Amino acid sequence: MAPRLVVALDVPSPSRATSLVERLSPLGVLFKVGYEAFYGYGDVIREALAAREAGYVLDLKLNDIPNTVEAAVHAVIRPGVRLLTVHALGGAQMLEAAVRAAQERAAELSIPVPEVYAVTVLTSIGPADLGELGLAGGPGENAIRLAALARDARCAGVVCSVREVADLKSYFGTTFGTLCPGIRPAGTAHGDQKRAATPREAHEAGADYAVVGRPITEDADPVAAARAILAELQG
Repeated sequence: MAPRLVVALDVPSPSRATSLVERLSPLGVLFKVGYEAFYGYGDVIREALAAREAGYVLDLKLNDIPNTVEAAVHAVIRPGVRLLTVHALGGAQMLEAAVRAAQERAAELSIPVPEVYAVTVLTSIGPADLGELGLAGGPGENAIRLAALARDARCAGVVCSVREVADLKSYFGTTFGTLCPGIRPAGTAHGDQKRAATPREAHEAGADYAVVGRPITEDADPVAAARAILAELQG
C-alpha cells in the first residue's frame, strides 16, 4: 500500500493555510497542524478543516508528566483529528496516559479514536547530535528502543525517518505504523532535515504516512506539486 500523503501546514499566514486546505483537500490528503498553525491561528485552521471535512494530524509532540499530557490530549482532540503525536522520551506512563485519554475523549465526542504516534528521533538530528544529547548508539538503535516503549504503551505507531522504517516493520510487524517527516522530492533542498528521503524511498521502505511541507506549500502550484508527489508515492 502506498504511503498516505500528509501536507504540513507550517505556514505563517492563516489565509495561506486555509487556501491550501481548500485547494488540496479534494486530493484526499491529510493535513498536519503543528506548532505554527495550532498556536498562531488554531481556531481558524480547525474551522477550515471542518468545513472541508478534512482529516488532520495534530503534531504537538506532547511531552510532560503523565497527568498533564492526559489533560492536554482531552483538551486538544476534536472531530477531524486522525492522529496525535507525543514524545516517546516522555516515558511509558506518559504514553499510556495519552492513549487512554485519546480513547476516553473520542468516546465522549462519539468520534473515531485518534491514533497516538510517539516521536522517536527527529529527522533534523544526525548521528553526531545524539552523543551531545547523551544518547548512545545511532538513530536506528534509538528509534527501535523508543518504538518498543511506544508499542508496549499501545501507541499505534511512531514518528521516524524513512531510514528506520524497514527495521521497525521487521521488529514490530507491518501493522505498527510509521509516520515519516523529511520527505523531499529528488533535487529539492533538504533544509534542516539531516535524514531526508524521497517519496519513492518512502514507498519502497513501506512507510504508512509521508509528511511533505515546503515542497508543496511553497510551490507556485501546490496542487500540481502534490499530484507529482502522490504519483511518486504510488511507486
